[in-house]
Amino acid sequence: MSTTAKIKPLFGSAGGSHPLGRFTDQRETYGPHVVEQLVRSLSGLQVVVDLGAGTGRDLQIVRQLHPRATLIAIEGGREYAQALAGKADKIYVANIERDPLPIADGEADLIIANQVLEHTKEIFWIFHEVSRSLKIGGHFLFGVPNICSLHNRLLLLLGRQPTQHKVCSAHVRPFSKSDSLAFLNACFPTGYELAEFRGAQFYPFLAGLSRLLAGAFPTFAFTICFLIRKVAEYESGFATYPARAQLETNFWTGSVNAGSQYWSPRKSDGEEKSSSVSFKTDL
Repeated sequence: MSTTAKIKPLFGSAGGSHPLGRFTDQRETYGPHVVEQLVRSLSGLQVVVDLGAGTGRDLQIVRQLHPRATLIAIEGGREYAQALAGKADKIYVANIERDPLPIADGEADLIIANQVLEHTKEIFWIFHEVSRSLKIGGHFLFGVPNICSLHNRLLLLLGRQPTQHKVCSAHVRPFSKSDSLAFLNACFPTGYELAEFRGAQFYPFLAGLSRLLAGAFPTFAFTICFLIRKVAEYESGFATYPARAQLETNFWTGSVNAGSQYWSPRKSDGEEKSSSVSFKTDL
């Protein structure tokens, strides 16, 4: 007889698994209506990149609104990447926390990362690559769980962990509106301006009321969506920040020598095989 016990998921360790989830439409969490509104507000899009493109939902929205744009999907998972065939013009398999984006400096008009950044540690490298790849006037649209949502505030008052940020879960980084803007200002002062800020999903209400509440009180919504515009030339501010601020964590900054005690130069290909995932365009 097997002694292996069935492990019960922790409260809130998976999306929709907690009691509040049964009353809500989980599709609202990804804010497809918000993405559509924000993408519709943009014009002249030629190159659009989706980081962690998943099923291609957001790319399909872009395709409908900007049919002439070149769509580039970047995925860390091969199964997702294979499923994206026909939904993007170029598909790459890459680790966005380590690999340079396969985008030239200043090439992208819009970069999207929807429900992706909360899964990552290397936020400085990701924003470094996004900022390098965006043209001046280009936009970064990112949606993340809101640690300051109404239900999380109530849970904290009761001494409970926010539902989206359990230790035993896939989410490793929390976000709020004020802290996200402070991060941008610290690493790339005056480099970005906030074009739009929206909320999506509002626990524990049904979809119709949830949309109304998230629209009226976005800082209390489950998901917060930022549309930021690059307004200045970028010079590696995100990659150099961990060393400048003497952050005692071994953040990855690629080949940017920022004087950190954790930084070490990349060895040549002959000395050490790269751990980066090769980009694939023919899946």
